[in-house]
Amino acid sequence: MGDNVAQKLIGSHLVGGDMTPGEEIALAIDQTLTQDATGTMVMLELEAMELESVKTELSAQYVDHNLLQTDYRNADDHLFLRSACRRFGVWFSKPGNGISHAVHMQRFGRPGRTMIGSDSHTPAAGSLGMLAIGVGGLEVAMAMAGEPLYIRMPQIWGVRLTGELPPWVSAKDVILEMLRRHDVKGGVGRIIEYHGPGLASLSAMDRHVMANMGAELGATTTVFPADDEIRRFLATEEREADFTQIVADDDAGYDVTDEIDLGDLEPLIAAPSSPGNVVPVRDVAGRPITQVVVGSSANPGLRDFGIVAMIVDGHQTHHRVSFDVNPASRQTLENLGQMDLFMPLVHAGARVHQAGCMGCIGMGQAPASGQISLRTFPRNFPGRSGTDDDQVYLCSPETAAASALTGAITDPRDLPETLGIEYPTFRLPRKTVVNTSMLEAPLSPDAAVKEELVKGPNIVSLPEFDELPDELEIPVLLKVGDNISTDEIMPAGQRVLPFRSNIPTISQFVYYQVDDTYVERAERASEAHGGHVIVGGGNYGQGSSREHAAIAPRYLGLRVVLAKSYARIHWQNLANFGILALEFTSDDDYELIGRDDVLRLTGLREALESGSGQIEVSNASKDMTMVLRHRLSERQVEMVLAGGLIPVFREALARERSS
Repeated sequence: MGDNVAQKLIGSHLVGGDMTPGEEIALAIDQTLTQDATGTMVMLELEAMELESVKTELSAQYVDHNLLQTDYRNADDHLFLRSACRRFGVWFSKPGNGISHAVHMQRFGRPGRTMIGSDSHTPAAGSLGMLAIGVGGLEVAMAMAGEPLYIRMPQIWGVRLTGELPPWVSAKDVILEMLRRHDVKGGVGRIIEYHGPGLASLSAMDRHVMANMGAELGATTTVFPADDEIRRFLATEEREADFTQIVADDDAGYDVTDEIDLGDLEPLIAAPSSPGNVVPVRDVAGRPITQVVVGSSANPGLRDFGIVAMIVDGHQTHHRVSFDVNPASRQTLENLGQMDLFMPLVHAGARVHQAGCMGCIGMGQAPASGQISLRTFPRNFPGRSGTDDDQVYLCSPETAAASALTGAITDPRDLPETLGIEYPTFRLPRKTVVNTSMLEAPLSPDAAVKEELVKGPNIVSLPEFDELPDELEIPVLLKVGDNISTDEIMPAGQRVLPFRSNIPTISQFVYYQVDDTYVERAERASEAHGGHVIVGGGNYGQGSSREHAAIAPRYLGLRVVLAKSYARIHWQNLANFGILALEFTSDDDYELIGRDDVLRLTGLREALESGSGQIEVSNASKDMTMVLRHRLSERQVEMVLAGGLIPVFREALARERSS
């Protein structure tokens, strides 16, 4: 049997382990991507690791999340990031240049390369035929230091596409169909690989939409072949020389299979408050709306904005609707102008914002209280928008444009009859405007070592964490249900994110949307008991890759998490910072633990080093004992016992320098 695309990408970078699903493998990493909400921690980690210069083929730092400058904090972080890029040898994308995933695809992505990023939507680069994986910031820092990425070998999920998309249906509806079928846990432990004749009608940026939101399925990543369409895309970006063909062998097989006839799809929408809560647009049509936001890492293509401009051309959006446009990149904005597709948006009432993530990360554009907001975004977790009782729906650009015109959720297929608007034909230009002026190249190594890090008063060095004690007797401070997201653990938005480089301060917001007494109780438990436990349900820590959701609770004394199961990135982030992640062997055990129960764990070092994968936990409050499991490798056990990955790396580096 031949190899599929994912196997070819993994096999060409495999430096440890074998490609057996579930086994730990090590991959050489060519590129890294960081953005400002997580990149500040990466740079502080590089400082803590005492790294001299990055060892990757290419590393790029983007400023796209924290663009609002309501005080000094975000501006200070921008200066810090630029100085860190100059110090460590990293490309720097200036504020306002655009969303990391879109800009990286335009400027740096290369078929056949591996990339990891401290952003869960890093898999968007899989649209180019890359193996791109979202991870915690510390793993990115390790890759920048020349270390491999360690992951469990995923299953390869082959999704065969046939047919062509009908009018008023686009790539967003394809990934929403995947979420409708499989929900937010359907891709856990898998790489999604799209193949089949249906690919021929999907552009590179269409594929970006689908690869980006594979993260909402919990997938390790998504890959597409690097075929003639990718060659065409790179040619329009004046980078055809970067093209390498990578396609599956004719006799390639897959561990799991699925099939979608694109011609059978209809407009779909994810209702509040989960990307997996997908229904046909017709089922919710007519509900009044007050906001439409177009543009995000999930719909960043020139076509995604162009089709909206063509639909609203000559019309005014409904008087009740705030029509917001977030350009994905400055280059895309320039191309809309070049194609005479910018002014139709403005004339229709668009509020055009900076090129960046903006409302997608809760950085402005919060909707009205209790009102429906339609967004071409990847996520609609509760409160992520910045409004506690938000009603955010996720949809395609076509559905967004139609609804903006009517003032209610509208199936775009109804526009020919209701407003006389026929489905426009959008054609990608053969040549686009290319803008590299807001990218700053790395300094030479000799110049870089002379650079000083610029630290404003809000930038605090990474806390030092102690080793895991051999015995713990600590209380359960919080018990939560299934699908808790990192947005709920460590919220984003304009109130919290400006403290991303200040762990002591940002820790005061941990879980405040779930239980606003948690922080105070955690501080007391840390002083009285030396730490505490959190109990979670299934898929604990889904969503964003932000490692603050592990570091900040650890700063507050979190030592152990017990859960039914974990989202991949958060599970690794817990280990990276010395937090022991255990799993219940039955749902009954989950039910037997309550908030404020005191749990006792003894002989932890011997139990973890034994390789049994089992840990005995006694509930001192209820006089009972249960056995939980962990999935830590020997490498991860060493990290947890040492208090995290940084002390392990520093010790290894010291040995290397002294030898």
